[in-house]
Amino acid sequence: MLTRREGIQAAALTALSYSRVLGANDRIQFALIGCGERGLYVAEIFQKTTQVDVRAVCDVFGDRTDKAVAQAAGAQPFADHRRLLEMQGLEAVLIATPDHWHKAIAIDALNAGKDVYVEKPLTRLREEGPEIVRAARVNNRVCQVGMQQRSGEVYLEARERFVRSGMLGKISHVDCVWHGGANRPLPTEPAQKPANLDWVRFLGALKYRDWNPAQYLDFRAFLDFGGGKLTDFGAHWLDVVHMFMASEAMPNDAPLSAVAAGGVYYDFHDGRTAPDTISALFEYPGGFTVSFVSLAVDNGPEYHVEFLGSGGRLFINRNRYEFRAAEKGAEPLIQRFPGDITGQHVRNFLDCCRSRKLPNADVYIGHRAAQAALLANQSYLEKRRIRFDPQREEVLPFSA
Repeated sequence: MLTRREGIQAAALTALSYSRVLGANDRIQFALIGCGERGLYVAEIFQKTTQVDVRAVCDVFGDRTDKAVAQAAGAQPFADHRRLLEMQGLEAVLIATPDHWHKAIAIDALNAGKDVYVEKPLTRLREEGPEIVRAARVNNRVCQVGMQQRSGEVYLEARERFVRSGMLGKISHVDCVWHGGANRPLPTEPAQKPANLDWVRFLGALKYRDWNPAQYLDFRAFLDFGGGKLTDFGAHWLDVVHMFMASEAMPNDAPLSAVAAGGVYYDFHDGRTAPDTISALFEYPGGFTVSFVSLAVDNGPEYHVEFLGSGGRLFINRNRYEFRAAEKGAEPLIQRFPGDITGQHVRNFLDCCRSRKLPNADVYIGHRAAQAALLANQSYLEKRRIRFDPQREEVLPFSA
């Protein structure tokens, strides 16, 4: 259990607790752990800032470390993140592994004195979050979770303009929609495990099973490795809700209850365990509900979060927002924001590595977003409504 005070409080930084405060012109000595498609993409954004030197890369698959070294000439390749963390002078790491490795690698890196940027969701299991938060606080480290909406100009402007200003009025419900991502059979190639892929290390603390190319190439389809669509997509959108609905009096970053239903409805008979179709409903202490819906096929409404208030409705995604006042016949107010907000999020992390301030998507924020999504996963698996105490972070006994 982690109290809110423990969660949001960052320990004071002193010359004794942090031996080298970075200057504005210092290049941060940086490493990538997890060299798949997402890891290489985000690492390239770090490189384009010209604020980092990529000293090392790490993956259990040699082909992927080869690609990472080709992208970051001179970087030293590793197959074990613990050996990478022993490098002298290393200051920050990007963790882009499958979800089941996030906790162990993040805590190892924080305990080794590194600042950490970890892809979302922060955790695979609810109880892992407080342990990572505590490691960040005890070691006085910056820990940013890759929920880039927290740094996106489109979200920051819309929150100030329509929510904090009171223009939306009383918000009673928020709709979250994100379709796609599960409308194809799972991959089966390579059928034979590559010789330079350490399958046992990929499994980590999970129960051993024989080589399965689908579990390696599309781990999000299996609940042993991640949380499926609820943590892949849902954690992003639930965090937008937390971001917009928070106030000093009511943080609104954890639900009072969650209920979910769905299944593997587009059945490819490929052994997946994560639902390809899911619908979840959350009740929050600020007096509003949140729905999250994700279908396998991407032929429904455009991905978005929509806030429904007494003063109007606000539609928002990573490219634009649209506000329509409640008055009949009101014309929508539309603002577009081109570009990729991940770059804004990376720059915020690097700024905080120097200033030692909490980043926009601090580890505690990431913990609460993953926690909400995982409560809905628990409901889906147990086929019941989950009641939750946000302060004690405990599931409450079932009641009708």
